[in-house]
Amino acid sequence: MTLPQHLVPSLAGVEPGSTVTVEGDEAHHAVVVRRLRVGESVLLADGAGVVATGEVSATSKRSFDVRVTALDEVAEPTPSVTVVQALPKGDRGELAVEVLTEVGAARIVPWAATRSVAVWKGERAAKSHAKWQTTAREAAKQSRRAWHPVVHPLANAAEVASLISGADLAVVLHEDATEPLGALAVPDLGEIVVVVGPEGGITDEEVATFVAAGAVAVRLGDEVLRTSTAGVAAVAGLLARTPRWGG
Repeated sequence: MTLPQHLVPSLAGVEPGSTVTVEGDEAHHAVVVRRLRVGESVLLADGAGVVATGEVSATSKRSFDVRVTALDEVAEPTPSVTVVQALPKGDRGELAVEVLTEVGAARIVPWAATRSVAVWKGERAAKSHAKWQTTAREAAKQSRRAWHPVVHPLANAAEVASLISGADLAVVLHEDATEPLGALAVPDLGEIVVVVGPEGGITDEEVATFVAAGAVAVRLGDEVLRTSTAGVAAVAGLLARTPRWGG
């Protein structure tokens, strides 16, 4: 069974034999809720590629100490995947972030699409963005990722087009597209961008803007997926044809 992972701000300077103290909510949940005990083995990750294996040497209600026994530095996975996710309604945004994190997305960009029902403004925008960040953090720990995804601030169409223009491959999921996702050549290295529209569908103007920036409009199949699950299906379909997933 894979060891539980806990996130720490930094593992800089840590080496086998070092003791790392985990504090705050991370420690409280582990000790009080999960009942972490002295002698248990755990993983510590900084979310930037360094993972330490160690044994719990002391606990309190708001902290625990880990004696490090091994340290691994993991290269960032490539190709890297950025998913531009149109804002879904309700809690489907957190669902999208969770599954995209589990499947290996490096960056998640919330997008205020024309037909998005949800609106992020003012205090609501800050709270919603924070929820997405927390969801990504917890999903990354659950899936034992060495590199945790970055949840970017809310983007508009122009900013999405800029992301597309710098990608090695960019796709826009569109139910009326004629090009199937499986027909594309997928790069082994570099940056892939996947744009997922809202429940109401992406507009013709948005598709035109993104295609002009270098994206390819593609369909996944005859079925129409929800915005919260279309992204994970597309990313899985792409990664299955790269060395990351043995393609």
